[in-house]
Amino acid sequence: MLLAQGLILHFLGRAWTWPDALNIENSDSESWTSNTVKKFTASFEASLSGERELKTPTISLKEKIERYSDDREMQNEIYHRKIISWFGDSPLAVFGLHQLIEYGKKSGKKAGDWYGPAVVAHILRKAVEEARHPDLKGITIYVAQDCTVYSSDVIDKQCTSMASDNTNDKAVIILVPVRLGGERTNADYLDFVKGILSLEYCVGIIGGKPKQSYYFAGFQDDSLIYMDPHYCQSFVDVSIKDFPLETFHCPSPKKMSFRKMDPSCTIGFYCRNVQDFKRASEEITKVLLF
Repeated sequence: MLLAQGLILHFLGRAWTWPDALNIENSDSESWTSNTVKKFTASFEASLSGERELKTPTISLKEKIERYSDDREMQNEIYHRKIISWFGDSPLAVFGLHQLIEYGKKSGKKAGDWYGPAVVAHILRKAVEEARHPDLKGITIYVAQDCTVYSSDVIDKQCTSMASDNTNDKAVIILVPVRLGGERTNADYLDFVKGILSLEYCVGIIGGKPKQSYYFAGFQDDSLIYMDPHYCQSFVDVSIKDFPLETFHCPSPKKMSFRKMDPSCTIGFYCRNVQDFKRASEEITKVLLF
C-alpha cells in the first residue's frame, strides 16, 4: 500500500562506524588483514635490518598492529564528534535548531509551531541540500511524494554531480511520510511496522503520539521502542575540544503501546550506494506483499 513497484524503504540492523555515515571508504576485514600484515611485515623486516646495522630498538609486529587499531579508534572518535557538532545548539551548526527553523520559515512555520513528520522530512532534505560542509558532499535526501518512491529519481539523486568528486555514487536517506489510519492508528498496520523496523536499511520512524514527538527505533512484542527528544539538558559547546558526549545519547529508551502511536509518521531508510538501494527495494517489496 505504501509504495508502488520499483521503489524503496528501509531500517535497523547494519553495524557501521562513523566514517561509514560520511560515506568514507573502509576496506573489509579480510583485505585489511592481508594487505596490512604484508605492509607491517615488510616494515618489520626492514626495521630488523636497520637494527643489525644501527643497533637501535625496534617495534614488534604486534605493537604496530595495536598502534594501527588505536589510530582507527581515534579516527572513529573524531568523526563521531564531528557528526554530533553538526547538530549543536548554535546558529553555525548545519543541522542545529537555528538552521532548521530558518528552513521551516520557508514552509510557513515559525519557532513554537507544530512541525509534523512530513514537514520535518522536507526541512531535513533542504538542510542537507544547503549544507556546504565538504564531508556532506557524499550524501543526499529523497522525500517520497504520496507514499511513493520512484527508483529512477532516487538513483538520479545518488549519481548527480558525483563524477567531479571522484566517487561512484552518493549515499541516500529516503524519507517516506505516511498515514497509518484515520484519527487513530489502524491496528492492522502493526505487522507492517514491525516488518519495516526489522529491515536492515531502515533507520527508524519520525512520529509520536498526539501532541508529542518521538523517534521510534524498534519494537518489542506489540510495543514500540522510542526516544523522547524533549528532555531538557544543559547546553554543550560543541566547538570546544573533547566536549561531553553523554547528553547526545539515550541511555534508557522507552516503550509505548503501538495503539497510542499517532497515525502520521515518516519512515526513514539509509542506503550507502545504488547497490544498497536496489537490495533495499527488493526487501521492502517482500514486506509490502506479505
